[in-house]
Amino acid sequence: MIFDSHTHTKFSADSEMDAAAAINRAESLGLGIIFTEHYDYKLPGEVDFTFDAAEYFNEYKKFRSDKVKLGVEVGLRKSAREANKNFLALGNFDLIIGSIHVVEDIDIYNQKYFEGKDKLTAYRKYFNVMAEEAAAENFDVLGHIDYICRVAPYENAEIEYEIFRREIDEVLKILVERKKILELNTRRLKSKIALNGLEAVYKRYKDLGGEFITIGSDAHAVDAVGANFDVTLNFVESLGLKIFSP
Repeated sequence: MIFDSHTHTKFSADSEMDAAAAINRAESLGLGIIFTEHYDYKLPGEVDFTFDAAEYFNEYKKFRSDKVKLGVEVGLRKSAREANKNFLALGNFDLIIGSIHVVEDIDIYNQKYFEGKDKLTAYRKYFNVMAEEAAAENFDVLGHIDYICRVAPYENAEIEYEIFRREIDEVLKILVERKKILELNTRRLKSKIALNGLEAVYKRYKDLGGEFITIGSDAHAVDAVGANFDVTLNFVESLGLKIFSP
């Protein structure tokens, strides 16, 4: 079974999605679903993107099955490594997505990260931090390698593999060496420009020995569950990669 392996319900600070409704939506599409609630360690003055693991498992254990899995999306950052380790020890998560949302303790969703930086500087820092954390932290899947493209203020926000080849290759090599999986986040894949920008990255992942990917909508609302899976499945087939299911 193919899973939408990246979704957020009410246990994530930025979502109010109802779990039962999300499950029904996935079932109607012939998909399994994995809830991957946000756990981003909070420093003083930051928005709280954490949740109570015991409450999560207690409330959602009734849903857990071969078609519904309980996971987490952990924000990878050097200052949070110990907190992440302690949190993950609190529960038996079916899938752990590790994602870069923060660079040098600045949330890149906040435009402050990009102030005074050209694209080369901003993206190289992003990928360098990604490589450092991918080598150091515990996770199963590296989430949305193209997250920065959602929020970057540049005229061309796409990754441009040939420009960032060295930095991206370092990330991909670490994933392959550590037997971690690369996510293909479907949120932006309605755009042919986004697909074209990602194609070289995923081809390189395969060339380096990557075999599996996960696909996830990053849904925060019911109607986004399974979004763009039609074009994504065709894209994955063209790359010769396999979709991992837990």
